[in-house]
Amino acid sequence: MNIIEINDLSHSVLSVYTQLSEAQLLHLYEPNGGIFIAESPKVIERALDAGYEPISVLIDETELKKEANAILNKCSDLPIYTAAHDVLTKLTGFHLTRGMLCAMRRPPHKDLQSVCEGAGRIAVLENVVNPTNVGAIIRSAAALNMDAVLLTPGCADPLYRRAIRVSMGTVFQIPFTYIGTSQEDWTNNGIHILHELGFSVAAMALCENTIPIDDPKLMQEEKLAIILGTEGEGLAQSTIASSDYTIKIPMAHGVDSLNVAAASAIAFFQLGKKCLP
Repeated sequence: MNIIEINDLSHSVLSVYTQLSEAQLLHLYEPNGGIFIAESPKVIERALDAGYEPISVLIDETELKKEANAILNKCSDLPIYTAAHDVLTKLTGFHLTRGMLCAMRRPPHKDLQSVCEGAGRIAVLENVVNPTNVGAIIRSAAALNMDAVLLTPGCADPLYRRAIRVSMGTVFQIPFTYIGTSQEDWTNNGIHILHELGFSVAAMALCENTIPIDDPKLMQEEKLAIILGTEGEGLAQSTIASSDYTIKIPMAHGVDSLNVAAASAIAFFQLGKKCLP
């Protein structure tokens, strides 16, 4: 392995881990795309298994012969930067999750048609701006029978470090891409695009004219897109008005809403079940 011990904490090769913001990483190699940081052996392994291209590794020296060893063997021709635990804590400004980070190249966005091809249930995120919620929703989507995740241009990036970490690497296991080239494009054409792809559209919203998520009509839909809105404000009125269904989770004790990630898990569990005959 190409193991390089770190002595100079200001070395330029470490800037992707220590100095550059998510936005800077996103645009680092334009026009040839940027990079992202995957964290922890399990997450990194899932990214490698999904075909993502690693650039370098930063690892706590105590982890070299533990769980990470098998992963490092897959990256043996890459620079593997290592140092003592206390040095890396100072270097990164926080405790490394399971002692390992990996810089990886961002692939081009997948084609919307190919992501949705053959899908029966998809999740659509409208302007969900919190990376933690995006990661949690993607994890639920992967676990609870969604076939793909679509994001509007206003959403947090699924490949932000926190989103990846919260998703436990499932962001690499379920297809995702963007719908609409801009916020205006989504507002004007998004539901039409979903209909053209053959999906009926169910908008999750706190409205009076709703049906419960276990309504038999929903279960009988061969192809269903479930739209979840931004934290606080929820879905745009134009999205709700253009959808085929408006659905709501029945709640008790006067509670009027759930966090969008919690709501997604309930909706995906119910609506991800096999269609009724």
